[in-house]
Amino acid sequence: MTTNCNIDAIIFDMDGVLCDSEPFICEAAMRMFAVRYGVKASPQDFIPFVGTGENRYLGGVAQKYGVTLDLAEAKKFTYDAYLEIIHGRLKPMAGVVDFISRCRERGLKLAVASSADTVKVEGNLREIGLPAKAFDATVNGLEVEHRKPAPDLFQLAAQRLDLPCDRCLVVEDAPTGIMAGRSAGSRCLGLTSSFSEAALRSAGAEWIACDLAHVPNELQTEVLRLRSL
Repeated sequence: MTTNCNIDAIIFDMDGVLCDSEPFICEAAMRMFAVRYGVKASPQDFIPFVGTGENRYLGGVAQKYGVTLDLAEAKKFTYDAYLEIIHGRLKPMAGVVDFISRCRERGLKLAVASSADTVKVEGNLREIGLPAKAFDATVNGLEVEHRKPAPDLFQLAAQRLDLPCDRCLVVEDAPTGIMAGRSAGSRCLGLTSSFSEAALRSAGAEWIACDLAHVPNELQTEVLRLRSL
């Protein structure tokens, strides 16, 4: 393990890292398809499009059912339903609040970089008690040309933190996100909330944890120089 590696910031993916909103956006999207298009979609229909951003998330299922989607209207309906659905139900994942607090004590800069649209990013962070203003920077999928596994989201986040990517640790739960972080030049912590350790390691994750309550001690103390739990 290399010590003193000058990690001065952490860039968090949102879904599967800070919160688990997938059941709720799926519920909202199924409601939209049923009400607006008379289509009874199933949760399994959305699985191939998880983490790809809402355009593809809704568009992929629409294509499966032969629906010509009015994307702007479909997204508005879905997001309106989503913000209603998550109220009082969406919670931060294990360890999130404490880990972020300790990173703040250490003086690390913090950012969120998500493929989701602005309304979902802001709604999720607000609902889990970590509004966008709690971070030094946020980036959403509407702000970049190429989404994960392209490095654009993490490069823009690092730019807004005024740091090079190699001084940022990326925290991700998906192989495409790990690949994006590595492509940007960052080291990566993979969380097994959505994919296996093997898949995350294969994509380039240097450290693995089940959630932010179980970050490996070597990463906390040697790299991030955080005080012990």
